Parts: sequence; C-alpha cells; structure tokens
Amino acid sequence: MPRKPENRGACVFCAETLLRRGIAKHLEKCPSYQQALAQSTQPLENIWRVRVQDAYDSDYWLELDLRGSASLTQLDKYLRAIWLECCGHLSEFNIGGWGGMKVGKARKADDIFQPGLILHHIYDFGTSSETDIRVQDTRQAIPLSKHPITLLARNLPPQFVCQECGQPAAWLCMECQIEHGKPGMLCATHTKEHPHQDYGEPIEIVNSPRMGMCGYTGPAEPPY
Repeated sequence: MPRKPENRGACVFCAETLLRRGIAKHLEKCPSYQQALAQSTQPLENIWRVRVQDAYDSDYWLELDLRGSASLTQLDKYLRAIWLECCGHLSEFNIGGWGGMKVGKARKADDIFQPGLILHHIYDFGTSSETDIRVQDTRQAIPLSKHPITLLARNLPPQFVCQECGQPAAWLCMECQIEHGKPGMLCATHTKEHPHQDYGEPIEIVNSPRMGMCGYTGPAEPPY
C-alpha cells in the first residue's frame, strides 16, 4: 500500500508551509519567530518543545512550546479549546495509553517531562478522542508571552471533496456517515437542499480530529 503523503502545516509566525520534520530547522531561521523572541520581556525559563498528534490520524498535529512551570491542567484546557471541547467530558493524562499509569493534572512540565516521553491524553471516555504528546527537547529560553503555552505550527486543514460533485467540501453530514456509509462531505451547493436531518443539519468542517464526534462543532481555534 502506498504511504500516505504527510499533511503539511504552517508556521504561526510567518505562515510558511512546512513538513512536521522541518519545523525545528525552520524556527531557527524564521525572522518573524526570532523577532518575537527578541521582543519578549519575560525572564528566562525552562521551555519544553512538544509534538501533539491525534493518536489515530496523523493529519492532525500541533507543535507547542510549554513553560516548565505549566501544569497538565493548563495543557488539558489548551487541547480542549483548540481541538476537543464539546460537552464538558472528563479527561486524563497517562503514560502507556488505556490502562497505563495515570499522571495527575496538577503536575508541572518540569516535574514529569523528559526528552522522548510520550504522554497520552484521553478526552471523553464514551466517544473518546485520544492524543499523543511527544516531548522532543528542552532548553533555557525566553518565553514568547505570559501564557503557559505557545503554538508554533499547526497542520493545514485536510482537504475534502463533496460526495455529490467532487468539488471542495465545507460541510459534513453525520447521517450520511452513520446511516448510509457515505463520506458525508458536501460542498456549499449540495448542503442547501441536503435531505438528511435526523442527526441535525450538516456541520461545518473544522480543523480538528474530533470533527463529527459527540457534540463537537468547533471552532477549533487556539485560545491565545
């Protein structure tokens, strides 16, 4: 089976399109990122670089910097805001996945992180969204802002096509997926008179791996 092409992302600071594996080298040379560092007035702190990725769909990923003083509660809130929150479900961090060693949310990044660690996050124990957080490295650096987490890069929204005409899709019909075994992706034209409403109106496609799960509708935007 041919290998699935890697979904590209974009640098938050300059909007350049890049591959996940090229993010670190890009940031070393990114003028906008370097300028943001130079303008920061925050004191030096231990900073952890982490790669966040949906556990089952590699198209969805985030590159983050976490302050050493950031707690897992703050990371949980960030993931909920940018990817997950729909109905206030419970969540947890663990090492080893389902049934693995739970890690308390009050713990600080400096207390538990080490390069190579993979922390698993589960949101909603019914219709679960699972996320892997891979710790890449640590350094003494100036935080870019007062916030505990900085978004550095993010996957570009995956491109979907309308099941009716093959044009770019912007809407998702859950009834098509669940009851009729279809992709459920629709363009604006075919959404207007779409007959399926037992699962509600078609929802807008958003850049989140939780799209279409439980009550999730986005907006899939970073909280800061």
